[in-house]
Amino acid sequence: MANINDIEVVVFDILGTLLDQSSGLRAGIREALPGCDAATVEELLFLWQRHVELEQQRIARGQRAYVNTDFIDAEAARRVAEHAGLTDPGAINRLATAGQRLPPWDDSVAGLDRLTQRFLVIGLSNASRTALLRLNARAGLRWHQALSAETVLAYKPAPEVYQLAVDTAGCRAENMLMVAAHAWDLRGAQEAGMRTAYVQRPGGDPPAGSDTFDWRFNGLDELVNTLFAGQPVSAARHGGRRP
Repeated sequence: MANINDIEVVVFDILGTLLDQSSGLRAGIREALPGCDAATVEELLFLWQRHVELEQQRIARGQRAYVNTDFIDAEAARRVAEHAGLTDPGAINRLATAGQRLPPWDDSVAGLDRLTQRFLVIGLSNASRTALLRLNARAGLRWHQALSAETVLAYKPAPEVYQLAVDTAGCRAENMLMVAAHAWDLRGAQEAGMRTAYVQRPGGDPPAGSDTFDWRFNGLDELVNTLFAGQPVSAARHGGRRP
């Protein structure tokens, strides 16, 4: 297992790990279709999420040219609208940006605030640059830098996305810790040579029995406490500055 004292940079997945993506999309669907019952909302949410997943997979396989998440979310919103019989253009356009209005998990803001005082902290997301800017501002997330996979015209778990974080940090991959609630994301980071930490979140992708991630945590507070326990104040890096 990796030594926690070797970690210099903490890299976070954002959608689902720091932000409650499903709740935010549900809220957008309810706003667009206020008469929907809970079962219908879940059906439409599945339709949205499945479309996004399939289209990103098609791009990864070279079956579709790269388009960013703004474009794919707009497609998903139109599919939901067609399925639900929603025809109001304004409501459909508003629904298309639901993925830019996601609430943070209860421990996300405080956990990031603590970590940025002692580590370099980077966000690494499949969200477009525009979406990432709006998500960070709305949720109050603090970073030293937030990176969009749009920069390399790919989606995680493509290796070039993780390499983007490594190149930006300017350190060895083995001194970087990728944190995510999705085992598929951590497998990609592991292939890139990064250390890995799974954080349990509702609706996440839990590790399989064959996964060998370096650490597993029940929440962000547990991760932060573990990192701080391995990093005494005398070893604090970067002067404890905020991003």
